[in-house]
Amino acid sequence: MSDRLPPLTALRAFDAAARHMSFAKAAAELNVTPAALSFQIKSLEEHLGQPVFRRLNRAVELTEAGRLLAPGAKDGFEALTAAWRAARRLSDSTSLTVTAGPGFTAKWLAPRLFLFAQENPDIDLRFSASLKIMDFARDEVDVAIRFGPGNDEGLFSRRLIREWMTPMVTPSLAEGLREPADLARLPLLHQDDIAFLQPGRDWNAWFAAAGVTPPEAKGTRFSQADHAVNAALSGAGALLGRGSLTETHLREGRLVMPFRLTLWAGGDYRIVCPHGSETRPAVARFIDWVVREIAAIEPLTATRDFAEG
Repeated sequence: MSDRLPPLTALRAFDAAARHMSFAKAAAELNVTPAALSFQIKSLEEHLGQPVFRRLNRAVELTEAGRLLAPGAKDGFEALTAAWRAARRLSDSTSLTVTAGPGFTAKWLAPRLFLFAQENPDIDLRFSASLKIMDFARDEVDVAIRFGPGNDEGLFSRRLIREWMTPMVTPSLAEGLREPADLARLPLLHQDDIAFLQPGRDWNAWFAAAGVTPPEAKGTRFSQADHAVNAALSGAGALLGRGSLTETHLREGRLVMPFRLTLWAGGDYRIVCPHGSETRPAVARFIDWVVREIAAIEPLTATRDFAEG
């Protein structure tokens, strides 16, 4: 028995018909006539030596052979489409799609977009803000900025910053803070987007490092870090803020760090892309720009006293 595949057009017709369970809908998707689609499926059945559909009065259903073939055909065309898109992006030097978490996008990337545009007017930069780990082929993403302990096996990965966290408040709220225990009098803002970090990096961890009994766990919780930062900026309470997301606000004096004690977050920001893509002109220019811009956090880091662990 030969393993020679049938024509790609026949497999494509079968895949569409199996997904829709309708020759008419499959023909419309492929922009062919139902007769042409039926001809392609008959050609596939001749190659296979058995039918893949049972033709009923007003419907079709898969035979056992069709049920075995359908998942592979679907996966195969999805993989082929993803590979084709990835190959086409290699020749696209005018657009660049970057994915990062919503907090980093809102508080670091988006406010600096005009700077990148000024330096690189020929590149159309597009953002995809998501906490989901994107697939570079399937999701049509060129570069990712990821945060966490790091598992970028098989990819080009460069660390941008070792993230840290420390209490941050507005200048007016800072006036009454003399020692760490004073923070317990303020509303504490919590961020659920970093709950995955191990060991935990939250208010309990910071108070423990300060030698203070943590206050009762209460206060407003936020699913996204940028919302928590905005709440802190409004004076809603104290934030265990991350340096990367607050650097601009700290430099402008809208937020202050009342105590030097700081926790390493237990995760890094890395810039990630498929191996080889880092040398593409648009990607290389973006990586160089991010590395230069994020260096502004280093002077803040130098002012911190880091707890062990």
